[in-house]
Amino acid sequence: MNILAIETSCDETALSIIQTNETNTENPNFSILSDLVISQIEVHAEYGGVFPALAKREHAKNLVPLFEQSLKNAGLYTKKQTESTEHPVVKEILDREPELYNDLMILISQITQPNIDMIMVTHGPGLAPALWVGVNFARALSELWNIPIVPVNHMEGHVTSILLKEKYLNEQNALLDIKTFHFPMLSLLISGGHTQLVLVKNWGDYEIIGETIDDAVGEAFDKVARMLGMEYPGGPKISLAAEKGQENQVINLPRPMISSGDYRFSLSGLKTAARYLIDDLKKEDSLDEQTIADTAYEFQNAVTEVLIKKTSKAIEEYGAKGLIIAGGVSANTFITKSFREKMNEYNAALYLPEKKLCGDNALMIATAGYINYWHNNKKATISQNELVAVSNLKL
Repeated sequence: MNILAIETSCDETALSIIQTNETNTENPNFSILSDLVISQIEVHAEYGGVFPALAKREHAKNLVPLFEQSLKNAGLYTKKQTESTEHPVVKEILDREPELYNDLMILISQITQPNIDMIMVTHGPGLAPALWVGVNFARALSELWNIPIVPVNHMEGHVTSILLKEKYLNEQNALLDIKTFHFPMLSLLISGGHTQLVLVKNWGDYEIIGETIDDAVGEAFDKVARMLGMEYPGGPKISLAAEKGQENQVINLPRPMISSGDYRFSLSGLKTAARYLIDDLKKEDSLDEQTIADTAYEFQNAVTEVLIKKTSKAIEEYGAKGLIIAGGVSANTFITKSFREKMNEYNAALYLPEKKLCGDNALMIATAGYINYWHNNKKATISQNELVAVSNLKL
């Protein structure tokens, strides 16, 4: 069975095609035929963050060329004699993306129907304009070729991204054996849009026990980086600067809600404190390269201490047998190293995605979708007219 996965929740346009091993009924697995991502970082850099209308436009522009290349990579692309193609229902589905409709109709007129048996698509959470482009693209393909759809939660994609390991990505069995994991586990999901602490009772069975009440971790990193004169995306630049930083008697930042007794996070106060500190350093003309490094060091420490304190409390309360850290900020080596040391104290496993899978990608959507499909006895599909984007979708 060949499955197309689509991800457009924010500023990456991503498509993957996987081929499932239907003979393996005991454990889900697949091989990867194609995995492509187009990043929009340069498009949004001048805005210091993702601009939803631009993200929508770029997705609409990128999807058909990416789809064509995906079919070629997967060996599913077959040319035919060009014929004029119009499709009123698909035109209505893509009414708000006329460029996408035109590009898709041109491609459809030139190829035979590819052997795609199912579509898995992110339908939330994320930026509504961006999500709708991917959702409507999935609906259009479903209508054109009568392909069932599996809607996928973007955050579950991050949770399951840890199942894909680099050494397996080009092999028949791309997934780790899901039966080797012991539950309950915790998942700390940290990205530019989310900070969530999730109780993982089993694959597909989740409970959010705490999340941010304001800024997400990645968002806070980017905003403080901008205050320090760093270009977007600033999170990796903060981490790089922090490597040269050290404790500084003048630079002290709060650890918001670190002793609140619950699992909620709040980073807006830390961000505000950082702004006041940086403004004062600028007034004193003392924001030199070392002071920038020291500020980055203190900010990263503050965030990490809060994350570890809350997560450690949850590990003890819920008796977690492992911790998953996923999302874009899971690429931060200081945070993951600090957590590895803490998990060693608990003698519990730490699971991280491969670096290339920390950010948004369609391979994790394929993984989450297929595991759900497998767990639900192949009853997770819906028709195109049932599919909607839900920007605030919860796990």
